[in-house]
Amino acid sequence: MSEIQETTPGAASAQLTERYTNAIMNTFGPPKRVFVRGEGVYLWDADGNKYLDLLAGIAVNSLGHAHPQLLGAISSQLSTLSHVSNFFATPTQVALAEKLVSVVTENSPGLDAKVFFTNSGTEANEAAFKITRISGRKKLIAMEGAFHGRTLGALALTFNAPYREPFEPLPGYVEFVPFGDVDALAAAVDEDVAAVVIEPIQGENGVVEPVDGFLAAAREITSQAGALLWLDEVQTGMGRTGTWLASEPSGITADIITLAKGLAGGFPIGACVATGKAAQLLAPGSHGSTFGGNPVATAAGLAVVSIIERDGLLANATKIGQYLVDSITALNHPFIVEVRGRGLLRGIVLNEPLAVKVADLALDSGFVVNAPRPNILRLVPPLIITQAQLEPFVSALPFLLDQAKASS
Repeated sequence: MSEIQETTPGAASAQLTERYTNAIMNTFGPPKRVFVRGEGVYLWDADGNKYLDLLAGIAVNSLGHAHPQLLGAISSQLSTLSHVSNFFATPTQVALAEKLVSVVTENSPGLDAKVFFTNSGTEANEAAFKITRISGRKKLIAMEGAFHGRTLGALALTFNAPYREPFEPLPGYVEFVPFGDVDALAAAVDEDVAAVVIEPIQGENGVVEPVDGFLAAAREITSQAGALLWLDEVQTGMGRTGTWLASEPSGITADIITLAKGLAGGFPIGACVATGKAAQLLAPGSHGSTFGGNPVATAAGLAVVSIIERDGLLANATKIGQYLVDSITALNHPFIVEVRGRGLLRGIVLNEPLAVKVADLALDSGFVVNAPRPNILRLVPPLIITQAQLEPFVSALPFLLDQAKASS
């Protein structure tokens, strides 16, 4: 193993952190680092320390940092037209919507689909929530372990009690069933259910996949009951798992798909895409957004899609994701149980609650990862990452695990 570097924050970071503390609400705790620059898969902090970014802004920076073609698309659009409101249309808005329609209907070519653009995944889920409400039914079925966002509507569908309870009462008529349990889902869905909402892989819950066939069963169950199937692909979509949508290999088409995160490579955007009859439920006056679908965000989204296609990044996500599984498994480290997930959405499962300490030690050693659960390390690097760039982290991982155990 190569020598582990140290990235101790210095005076510049300390000064900016103090200013942050004095000016910004304490919703995230003190920042672990102050980053000032990024290039490709690397970041630099205010003191000049370099880091391998294996978090990508939580699956957002799909093309890494400062990608020249993405920068060119944003700069060109800003120099031409930046904002006109949704009383008017723009070419980039129309073109990106058409592309997302084709992505969402991949398994059902020709099916009618429509897009509502937002600024984030939470907002996309709020739009989806309103579609389910306007369907004429009220009850929603969500999954245990689910995370759908922090606004009140999205929070009502989020399972984590500490996130929910301080803000109750939340929008009602939500019932939770075990993730992946077909029998429990079938028992819960009846003629009163408006929609079932599912993440194809639960990222915030520790990169948890359901049993094979669960999405197909959910499609059949909801169709039989006349309910909508809503798939939250905010984290899993736009190539993260090696296909445009994580649900694509299941062969199904959902009534609602929500997207965001990697869609514009770091520029804020989200999208709620509805198909079939659900595509017609929102009408003039039923929803809106000042900035949603603005020309710059949609130009960024088009650029990201174009680069992913041109550079074969779906295949790269599959290839490099498998390298992570194989190389980390080959370490045969006693603390590692498995590496789960798909593509470049991966969770390293530990047999002890060491993940937070490992993530902190990794940061001190120049690697940005995170711990969504006490025993899970999550890796969601840029889709452009190579095996050679990942090798230093794989090499350092046993040391980081041992150090975390020694300090526990």
